[in-house]
Amino acid sequence: MIRLFQRFADFFRESDKVLLSLCFFTTLYGCFAVFSATHHKDSFRPVIVQFGCMVLGLIAALVISSFDFERIYDKWYLIAALGVIPVILTFFIGFAPEGTDDKAWLDLGITTFQPSELLKICFIVTFSLHLNRIKNNINKPRYLIPLLAHGGAPVLLIHFQGDDGTALVFGIMMLFMMWAAGLSWKYFASAFGAAIVASPFIYFFVMNDEQRARIMLLFDIDADIKGVGYQQWLGRRALAGGGFTGQGYLKGVLTQAGTVPEGHNDFIFVGIGEEFGFLGCAAVIILLTAICLRCIKTAKTCSNDIGKYICIGVFAMIFAQSVINIGMCTSVLPVIGITLPFFSSGGTSLLCLYLGVGLALNVYKHRNERNLYLRA
Repeated sequence: MIRLFQRFADFFRESDKVLLSLCFFTTLYGCFAVFSATHHKDSFRPVIVQFGCMVLGLIAALVISSFDFERIYDKWYLIAALGVIPVILTFFIGFAPEGTDDKAWLDLGITTFQPSELLKICFIVTFSLHLNRIKNNINKPRYLIPLLAHGGAPVLLIHFQGDDGTALVFGIMMLFMMWAAGLSWKYFASAFGAAIVASPFIYFFVMNDEQRARIMLLFDIDADIKGVGYQQWLGRRALAGGGFTGQGYLKGVLTQAGTVPEGHNDFIFVGIGEEFGFLGCAAVIILLTAICLRCIKTAKTCSNDIGKYICIGVFAMIFAQSVINIGMCTSVLPVIGITLPFFSSGGTSLLCLYLGVGLALNVYKHRNERNLYLRA
């Protein structure tokens, strides 16, 4: 019993209690926001699912943080298969829930599952291992080209699935992780130049009419408020109606009427703005920024390169989704269907976020190659 208590004490002492607390309070804030955004439906199911997934996610994060990942590094192909196979299945048996237009979900009977969220976590692990193997040669084309193929594979897979927003997140994760591994700025400059040159081709021949219309809305946000700009127009109204302190919890006019499409999911930020005002939105940004900074701090203090890349990957995932989602809600960026981490309703997204947090917690415990909680 004494040995068990000692192991638990060591486990707790070595955990990143700051990151865990930040994630808990951020998700709890999100649960209140989800309840408010779905209150008009007289259904408690969305908030119950969100709260339940938070509890399961916290448990999963703690379990993952206790693993010795060095023992499974040689089994990277199993991790890759865990992420890729469910995504491939969506091409054959996937379905599109109400309000979406891409078959990116699997129906498990009792619930639904979005495989791309799990793929993000698996990609962080496998790409980190790949970076570690070539870190001293990353700027040599013979090593860089296979790395780019590794990073580009999930981007293309999710693109063909029809979820370009998530594909963009994968691309951003890949860039941040390669930057952390020491890829030369010359490659980034070349990639940026190539993107500029290719942008007309992408705009006219890759994007569909709706995507082009959403891009054009950035230059005239009131050009099509009855069409593709309707959701963002309502979002701006909700944010403006919140003012500095908001209209009060469960008192937002548009939020309680369920007027803003996907107000509990992609556009939950505008509901927070309407009911809690500028202060509520600032709190969201501060919490998400604190989580991102905590991941970066762990990466900087980690003596293991794989751990550093993993933390940067988790940071990039949360950072990219946060910036894109808030940009969508404020009409700074086009709507591309990205959820707000820890806030938007969605069990798969929240659980997989906590899997990523668990990886960061694991790196924190092993950052100085100390395993006090694994005493013999």
